[in-house]
Amino acid sequence: MQAYILDAVRTPIGRYGGALSSLRTDDLAALPIAELIKRNPTIDWSSLDDVVIGDANQAGEDNRNVARMASLLAGLPVDVPGSTINRLCASGMDAVGMVSRGIKAGDYSQAIAGGVESMSRAPFVMPKASTAFTRANTVYDTTLGWRFINKRMEAQYGVDSMPVTADNVAIDFDINRADQDAFSLRSQQRFEAAQQAGYFNDELMAIEISQRKADPLLFKQDEHPRSSSAEKLAALKSINGADNTVTAGNASGINDGAAALLIVDESIAKQHKPLARVVGMCAAGVEPRIMGIGPVPATRKLLKRHGLSIEQMDVIELNEAFASQALATLRALGVPDDAEHVNPNGGAIALGHPLGMSGARLVMTAAYQLQRIGGRYALCTMCVGVGQGVALIIERT
Repeated sequence: MQAYILDAVRTPIGRYGGALSSLRTDDLAALPIAELIKRNPTIDWSSLDDVVIGDANQAGEDNRNVARMASLLAGLPVDVPGSTINRLCASGMDAVGMVSRGIKAGDYSQAIAGGVESMSRAPFVMPKASTAFTRANTVYDTTLGWRFINKRMEAQYGVDSMPVTADNVAIDFDINRADQDAFSLRSQQRFEAAQQAGYFNDELMAIEISQRKADPLLFKQDEHPRSSSAEKLAALKSINGADNTVTAGNASGINDGAAALLIVDESIAKQHKPLARVVGMCAAGVEPRIMGIGPVPATRKLLKRHGLSIEQMDVIELNEAFASQALATLRALGVPDDAEHVNPNGGAIALGHPLGMSGARLVMTAAYQLQRIGGRYALCTMCVGVGQGVALIIERT
């Protein structure tokens, strides 16, 4: 049994505190699901086997199984179940892999996979009192990074922030500032060219957002990208001190967004025109302090398992968590820094990185790009906090 991506759609990616920040996370996740229903009227939605959504936070409005809530809010029948999964940054990609495995095993015939993150609406949280009558407490911001730290974990592996892990990769793998900034500028420029060419039209949906004292806002383009230049990037200060190289300009953003893919088995795919076949997915672990190198062992593991080579990949969608880790990954895999088939339409440095959504976005962007260029295989891969990497390969149909 094979798994096929029949359709895929996403919201535009919003800036932190931007156009999508007024939407609850469960409402946000419902939007691309409802759009899939609208775009595919011949699908028997009452026969959908599952809705699997990746979500990295789950501390706020997404706390009660956001996949289930979103499926109901989107108008799916009440007997269609839903499950929320978490592999941090790779949650949306893991959802695609999980649904595909269910279809290959014969447990599903059709299901929705996707991801959501509203980093704007990530709440503050606090622990319960550790002793009676305490007058002290701690508040954690759940937008990104560690909270409720395990002291044993800290002692054994460290609890470096994401930007610090990116500088660790830059140091360990000798990635200089100039190369990071050049990579970041290419991401911005490639995005601008792709947007002008209309390359995102197939995957994007428009959203009508209510405003208090104005007509509804029609949000239909990614909001995070900013025009930049080599001079502007070079002028930015390092996040982690003058001796380091990671800046706001060569790192991904903190963002909001949601994506959904309809994945089906062969019998249903034959009745339609699927975008791609999901070949397989693998995950691998690395040292948490250099989590950004995670795509390397995951990709090698996946290529070996399916008897493929990196040279056979016509498209590579590598999540640009940081330019340092993207460059370290490409160099380890033997791919040039400026390879035209790597993030040909820009990546997360330009578009932004809503954690749970990004993996699903990578897969759909790769599927549409394969169709556009007539390529065969695409590799989608990303690093994961606490030291992991995930890789997934699709084949154009």
